[in-house]
Amino acid sequence: MYRVTMLVKLDTLEKKIETKSTKKHVVVIGAGFGGLAVAMRMGAKGYKVTVVDKLDTVGGRGSSIEKGGHRFDLGPTIITMPHLLEELWEFCGKRFSDFVDLRAKTPFYTIIFPDGTKFHAQQDETMMRKEVARLFPNDLDGYDRFMVDSERRYDFAFSSTQKIGRLPMQRLWDTLKVIPKFALMRADRSVFANAAKFVKDERLRMALSFHPLFVGGNPFQVTSMWGLVCHLEKTYGVHYAIGGSVAIANAMSKVVVEQGSTLRLNARVDEILMSSGKVSGIKLANGEEIFADLVISNADSGHTYSSLLKKSKKKRWTDSKLKRQRWSMGLFVWYFGTKNTRSLWEDVDFHTVVNGPRYKGLVEDIFVNGKLSDDMSLYVHRPSVVDSTAAPKNCDTFYALSPVPNLSHENSINWEIEAEVYRKKVQEVLEKNLLPGLGEHLSESHVMTPLDFKDRYLSPFGSGFSMEPQMFQSAWFRPHNISENFPGLYLVGAGTHPGPGVPGVLASAEIVAKLIPNASKFLEPVAIQEKLTETNLEHRYDRV
Repeated sequence: MYRVTMLVKLDTLEKKIETKSTKKHVVVIGAGFGGLAVAMRMGAKGYKVTVVDKLDTVGGRGSSIEKGGHRFDLGPTIITMPHLLEELWEFCGKRFSDFVDLRAKTPFYTIIFPDGTKFHAQQDETMMRKEVARLFPNDLDGYDRFMVDSERRYDFAFSSTQKIGRLPMQRLWDTLKVIPKFALMRADRSVFANAAKFVKDERLRMALSFHPLFVGGNPFQVTSMWGLVCHLEKTYGVHYAIGGSVAIANAMSKVVVEQGSTLRLNARVDEILMSSGKVSGIKLANGEEIFADLVISNADSGHTYSSLLKKSKKKRWTDSKLKRQRWSMGLFVWYFGTKNTRSLWEDVDFHTVVNGPRYKGLVEDIFVNGKLSDDMSLYVHRPSVVDSTAAPKNCDTFYALSPVPNLSHENSINWEIEAEVYRKKVQEVLEKNLLPGLGEHLSESHVMTPLDFKDRYLSPFGSGFSMEPQMFQSAWFRPHNISENFPGLYLVGAGTHPGPGVPGVLASAEIVAKLIPNASKFLEPVAIQEKLTETNLEHRYDRV
């Protein structure tokens, strides 16, 4: 693992040789998964790369904190589509397995319904069908048909010749030409409505439709295309990185440094600089200016346009337009450590979803009404059952995540007052439904609210996953990977195409790498934008 001090020293060395470098220079804003992935690809394409981040560690939302020997992973707890990481390392001439110990986990998660029944989601098709037949015998045929439908949606997004999830969508035509297929698959229908078409039991409908919540989407509103997740899990499984998600971020930063690139932490970006009508670099909060041929922002797209380009005239993503967008819900996350519990709660595995008595009503309170409800649903993560590095001996590390309203609502929740009140309610739900006697074993505690997401990650309205991935906030309708307004500016991360989630973020870095030619074939930013015709893009993909 690379320490921050080492990275800073490397930065100093880079400064000394900067004037002697003839490489084209790319500045990446943000050292989250998207920023590190695009830095790896740009380094492999021959660019001099500088990555800057306001935090004192890499990973962004995939970072971690330590308290009392417990490692609390702040971001994603699972990896789906691991081949995207393998392809990223291959692009850099390396093997992912040499850097990260990634292990398949089954069951993926256990869902506890309000009536106390437990549903174990898993990869093995035979076992999964047995589980459906055990709890929902009248819906087995419908489940089979739903999975066929899920595969069709996945194929359209990732496996077909179109691969809309791995290609740029910055021209309206890119979206218009797939509308017939969208219409055929009823992409206008919500994820829940699509699941309801196949199965009747409300519990199974929930189990097949809740996934968008963990990329910031309302299952009753986001496009049914997100139903592809069920096939994705079946095909690739659910994986966990030993050492947590930060182990992946540390591995990515190691590759970046090995490529000769610079990683600067504790460096907050104040402004993206413009010169002669195109991006020319960045200005840090301390006044330092770093000049570059291209800038790639892994900051939230809303923050990029509203704050980092505050002195520049925006044509499309104006402040008023950004305010009109629907942003993902906020997150309340309670991280806690327990002592002398390794032999307790033996039926509590790696991931557990504890459902409250309401599904649709609770979701409406979160997304529409802006109401903090007592009848919460919780996503509980217990990494210490598979990873001894997560907790001291005979102890456990947990987090309990509760979707909550973001800060955009009128009379939004005052988390400075409500945080501890709500934490106690979360504890009560856990003690009643999952972890009896929890209070007797608590040793460490840490809470994150939408206020922390706003301050730590500069997330608009404290949203957990940037813009909500609704149909008309996706593809062409989402902030583009290449800026529509500012030549030389590119975007990666959850707030751009193809959207939130680790696979989406990694795909955004791949897309940007396709848009930017190898350093030896670099064109000035204005020329790049002028040549973004379909023919030229396809030709460029062939070359790079």
